[in-house]
Amino acid sequence: MSTAASSPARIRLSKGTIARYATGSLGTGGFSTLPGLVLTYYLTDSLGVAALVAGAVITVAKVWDVIIDPLIGALTDRDLRRHGTRSRLMRTGALTLPVFFALTFAVPPAIGPVLGAIWVFLTFTLTATAFSLFQVPYIALPAELTPSYDERTRLLTWRVVVLTFAILLFGAGGPALRGAADDPAIGYLIMGVVAGLVIAGGMLVATTVARRATVGIAATVGSTGAAAGAGSPTASSSTPGIREHYATGIRALRRSRPFRALLSTFVLQALATGLMLAGAQYVATWVLHSEDAVTYLFVALIAPALFAAPVWGAVARRIGKERAFSIASAIFTLAALSILGLLWAPGAWIYLPVAIAGVAYAGMQSLPMSMLPDVISHDERTSGPGQAGSFSGVWTAGETVGFALGATVLVLILAITGYVSSTATETVTQPDAAITGIIVSFSLVPAILVGLSLLTLARYPLRRTDIESQSR
Repeated sequence: MSTAASSPARIRLSKGTIARYATGSLGTGGFSTLPGLVLTYYLTDSLGVAALVAGAVITVAKVWDVIIDPLIGALTDRDLRRHGTRSRLMRTGALTLPVFFALTFAVPPAIGPVLGAIWVFLTFTLTATAFSLFQVPYIALPAELTPSYDERTRLLTWRVVVLTFAILLFGAGGPALRGAADDPAIGYLIMGVVAGLVIAGGMLVATTVARRATVGIAATVGSTGAAAGAGSPTASSSTPGIREHYATGIRALRRSRPFRALLSTFVLQALATGLMLAGAQYVATWVLHSEDAVTYLFVALIAPALFAAPVWGAVARRIGKERAFSIASAIFTLAALSILGLLWAPGAWIYLPVAIAGVAYAGMQSLPMSMLPDVISHDERTSGPGQAGSFSGVWTAGETVGFALGATVLVLILAITGYVSSTATETVTQPDAAITGIIVSFSLVPAILVGLSLLTLARYPLRRTDIESQSR
């Protein structure tokens, strides 16, 4: 048997492993989509919270995520060394998230906007913490599941297929569940309970991949750690402090140029997509004059992405991930920019550019996710294995910053343009400036942000040959 034939880089992942890993994106897609879509609107138009206060509630809760994600990354690396699996934190997050998620949308309307804002802040912070316990180790897994450049693309392509399905499911199904009851408060509660249970189910399936996939990696890490700690009694017995946990993530960011370039690109794009996600309900209500139109916007965005993700995988295998990523980002920029036409001609034509953006969005999700394991394995050549959690912790923190600031930018634009908040029982009229702000935040600003991300992506140095040469 030839060496090439038995090379680890040529071993194909089983369909079961890919399916179980991808199912976890029911959780990540649901949590990323539904709060981003309805939470700001829930605060401003159901609880009567002022736009700036609503933005502060969501942003501060997300800042907490940024604080804890690097810590969770270091903890999941420690779990891998000690127990041979990353599943412990993943399972804890999956089991606690549905409770906190339901409570986020269970605010009694009678308590008023101030206490309502405090309620949402506390429960959403707990929900976000539970999500991070799952998400950080989940993102670390692909680097350990396979060393192959193309198999990582295959793995993450199918993850994004499920992710886009989840976005469609929660983006369309969430508002539908919300409308299932005549009382808006009951409708939001039904949505929170059902969505939380579905999210948890997807997460729990993905934990089975962590149990099965990382044992071999853990053995390698354990032996490496033992060798490094030989003759040093404190190397195996001491537990790193919180400062060291953060320092590990910062060192990963500082020493890896590919990681800095990829993370910067992804954060800018998360900011753009987070802004559009938070603004979709406002576009539906105040530009298209139908709250239910948000469902059609999501169908237009996500349905093409379901079919486009495998196509982007094929394109990446042919021309390289970084070039395919650049093309997807450029298409998204042009599509978002064209939506600015709503200023002069609002109407159903918006669904066409949104669908084109959806095709591009599939590539903007699957390609950087498949590039991250390449970055991690490239770093292992000089720094040793077992630090994937540190990378994923910083990555998740960066993604969280992007999405959080997306909602923040939206509420700042709404506040500047004079948006009028209301409760579910009130009827208001928005000024023309607020309508303009809604359209600009859904089109021009996201287009500029993704355009800027192309500049940081141009500094990404890794190519197929860099990854394949280290897998032989």
